[in-house]
Amino acid sequence: MAYQAIYRKFRPKTFDEVLGQEHITTILKNQLKNDNIAHAYLFSGTRGTGKTSTAKIFARAVNCTDNIDGNPCNNCEVCNGILEENIMDVVEMDAASNNSVDDIRELREKVKYLPAKGRYKVYIIDEVHMLSKGAFNALLKTLEEPPKHLLFILATTEPQRLPATILSRCQRFDFKRLTVDTLKTNMQNICEEIGVNIEDKAMSLIARNADGAMRDALSILDQCISFVDTSEGANTITYDYVTSVLGTVNNDTLFQMSDYIISKNLDEGLKLIDYIMRQGRDIKQFVKELIIHFRNIMIIKTTEDVYDIIDGTEEMINMLKEQSQTIQLSEVIRILNILSDIENKTKWASHPRIYLETGLVKIITPQNDYTIEALAQRISTLEKMIGENDFSKQNISKPKEDKKPDPIKAMDTKKEEIPKKVKDEDKDIELDNGDKRDTRVSEDEKVQNSISEVNGEGIINMWPQILKQVKKKRITTHALLMEGKPAYVEGNVLTVAFDEQFGIHKEAINKKEHRTFIEDVVKQFVGADIKINFVMAYEVSTKDPKTGTEDDVEKMINKAKDIFGEDIVKIEE
Repeated sequence: MAYQAIYRKFRPKTFDEVLGQEHITTILKNQLKNDNIAHAYLFSGTRGTGKTSTAKIFARAVNCTDNIDGNPCNNCEVCNGILEENIMDVVEMDAASNNSVDDIRELREKVKYLPAKGRYKVYIIDEVHMLSKGAFNALLKTLEEPPKHLLFILATTEPQRLPATILSRCQRFDFKRLTVDTLKTNMQNICEEIGVNIEDKAMSLIARNADGAMRDALSILDQCISFVDTSEGANTITYDYVTSVLGTVNNDTLFQMSDYIISKNLDEGLKLIDYIMRQGRDIKQFVKELIIHFRNIMIIKTTEDVYDIIDGTEEMINMLKEQSQTIQLSEVIRILNILSDIENKTKWASHPRIYLETGLVKIITPQNDYTIEALAQRISTLEKMIGENDFSKQNISKPKEDKKPDPIKAMDTKKEEIPKKVKDEDKDIELDNGDKRDTRVSEDEKVQNSISEVNGEGIINMWPQILKQVKKKRITTHALLMEGKPAYVEGNVLTVAFDEQFGIHKEAINKKEHRTFIEDVVKQFVGADIKINFVMAYEVSTKDPKTGTEDDVEKMINKAKDIFGEDIVKIEE
């Protein structure tokens, strides 16, 4: 017997075997059980989601002589005849190649004849949106008032192209894309049945590339099974096998490229593209995977519960979380926009590599990108480097690499101003003249004195232990706080500064729930109530921008030129 493709061999034969479309199969089964069958149905949805398979099952079910709970028995004479295509009561017609008025006129002549064996004569018209305007008009009257023995099932991937007059005469069912889990479960069952092992990572990669289509997933699986040399005893489909079949790259390469993009390393990024080309990988597929990678980073930066949204192992998701902390959300969105543009351009390009390299230059060097998103990103970056709103040369503040105040020295200076604590503070001391002096200190003095003692020990040295305690009790707060550094203590306020790339962390940790929790932990170490002030690093600069040296100003000007481009920056004296 000739080899049969997997997607044909394992085509569902009953409604219960149709995966992911229960909202449709339940209605059809109930209509069959209650005998309230319509005369025309429209099945719409993306490719490979089960439209034709469901139409064939429905065609057998309406003619089955031994219907089982709405499903065809697939054993009676009519079911077997339809399966083996020996009975002409079910006619499949491809509208892509039979789309003229004459084809529909011929169909109208044939529908007059009664079915040979079954109860209904069923016409399945696939890709019905390909019919011409004249053909639709010729079909309209028959579709509106068909003979009692006639049943139409129209299938299309583009229902918006059908005339409203056709749509209004059909019961419409929209087929959904299949989830990754549904695709993986079906592939696992098929592999077990044919005696082939497959890695979970390999199934996930196939499912992602199938884009919700079961037929596409099984076609890729069929290729991968052929890739395994079973004659040598190998019967396991590995992740590397699938990457070879698809022409894509592995996760390590994706993380490597995204690291180069985030760190603005253009040289290494271009070298990696060259390596991918020499390995014979598909550039279009690589761009598609890179888009999914940065989409996952975007999801992690905007959502807490990511395990139901991102497909991947816990290890991969943890790596994505770590990488997401090194890039701002606005930059991720800008990268996704550029990558999407690259994908559109490479779809039909004869030299897709050039578009990818050009896009990489645009991503890594935003001064060469003049889109609104890029300009907004550069303005945001520059604003974080400037402490005041005046952008004149005299009022340009120093960049973030300026030294912050030495918190140890600052706290030692304050220590001299705080009165020493009396050991027996709850007792009165009798003076020489017989009077008693109340030596009990106020609560504010206790706070100041406690801070003074902490300063003496060096609160900076205690910060790693504070972080460790925060992590032990609440890891989500630790993930935000670890990017901040204690700057100085003034009164009973501890100032913690964040570098410019961690602005999102600073905004998040400013929420009351995080702030109160951290203050409680610090109190355990300090022994006094201390308020915490979260700021950006440039806000704690001690040098007055107006007194900055010419070298400082020159550095800032050069930085602005790097961000916006030398032709755009204009310095006014």
